[in-house]
Parts: sequence; C-alpha cells; structure tokens
Amino acid sequence: MVHMFLNGGGMKGGNLHHLIGGAPFVGPATTLPIYRLHSVGDDHPALQSAPDGQGAAIEGELYDIDLTVLRTSLLPAEPADLELGVVGMADGSEALGMRLRDDCADLPELIDITAHGSWRAYRASKAEAP
Repeated sequence: MVHMFLNGGGMKGGNLHHLIGGAPFVGPATTLPIYRLHSVGDDHPALQSAPDGQGAAIEGELYDIDLTVLRTSLLPAEPADLELGVVGMADGSEALGMRLRDDCADLPELIDITAHGSWRAYRASKAEAP
C-alpha cells in the first residue's frame, strides 16, 4: 500500500473513482505551494511543478492504494499527458500522484486554473457561469 494523491476523476464522485478498488480514504490533502494546476481541454486536471517556483497549494484527496490496483486499474485509465510522480504534501510528507508530463507542458489545450486551488472548484465555477 502507498499513499496516492488524487485531484481529478479518481476522487470521490469522480468518473475514475471506481478504479481505485475500494482503497481506504486517508483524508483531504493539500500539496506544497509549488505547483500549477491546469485543465487539459476541460477534460481532466494536470498538476505541474511550477517552473518559476511560483506555485500554489492544490487541494485533493489522499488514499492508501494497493500497488497492484494502481498498476492494473488506475494507471491504464490515465490520459497520455500525465505520468506517475512524487507530489510534495503540505504536511511535509510525499505521496504518489499524476503529474503533467514535461513534454506536454506546451499543449495548446492547457488552461491554467491554479487560482481555483482545485479541480472541483474549477468545475464548480464552470457550472455556475452563464
């Protein structure tokens, strides 16, 4: 078992949540303030280390996930522009998490949504917009 930071479809209520195999919910979690958060074509979020160090804390959920479930269920469903990496958490710990691949940093469909602080907040703002 390993801690996995989820900030998109794998979170409770998300379209990928069923893929985490009933992994125990550790609790809400926040990253260190060193990340940018992007919407990739309004389809999924992408966490990126802030290249200039000017990032923000990003909210998500922490799960204790079985490595077999991660390898055989969740990872195959992740978009090609994301890769598994280590995410620094606000409490000083580290967790696995999906991050934007370096070679995808210039995708034209990236929208910086860091100011929203989370994928859920961004999606909620889109739902409220006229």
